Amino acid sequence: MKVLTLCAFLLSTVLVLADPSASPSATAPDGDTLKQLLKEFLDGAGRNDVAVHERFWADELIYTRSAGQRLSKADILRDTKAEAAAPKKPGVTTYNAEDIRILQYDNTAVVAFRLVATTKKESTTEVTNYFNTGTFVKRDNKWQVVAWQATKIPTEHEPKK
Repeated sequence: MKVLTLCAFLLSTVLVLADPSASPSATAPDGDTLKQLLKEFLDGAGRNDVAVHERFWADELIYTRSAGQRLSKADILRDTKAEAAAPKKPGVTTYNAEDIRILQYDNTAVVAFRLVATTKKESTTEVTNYFNTGTFVKRDNKWQVVAWQATKIPTEHEPKK
């Protein structure tokens, strides 16, 4: 019985690996488009641009923050609008994506990267790093994020700049 189960497992593994739609594209055909979309989003996020958030996140988004909170697109839009309307906090934060890795499965893509948040206040600069992973789905020729996970990288493990 164990041999039969093992054979069935091996056969199913071979079939999955042989099916090109079940494995990622080695070149991520839409990789440049996804990188540009990510760059535009990060630029807009630093300005609390509501339109950028509206475009980037899918309506059914599941976003897990590094603080362990789960958010929807509606939550993000509400918070972004509130921040945009609030008095400006001292300092300017910019966001950058480094070490971007993309796996594309037809109309689904996984984008993993290190987010570098740089906040400049008067004479100080604070840099915080996060590992982010987003799952994008392409519908009507438009990529949007349906799931997102952010994990803060502890300071002792952050790369030196």
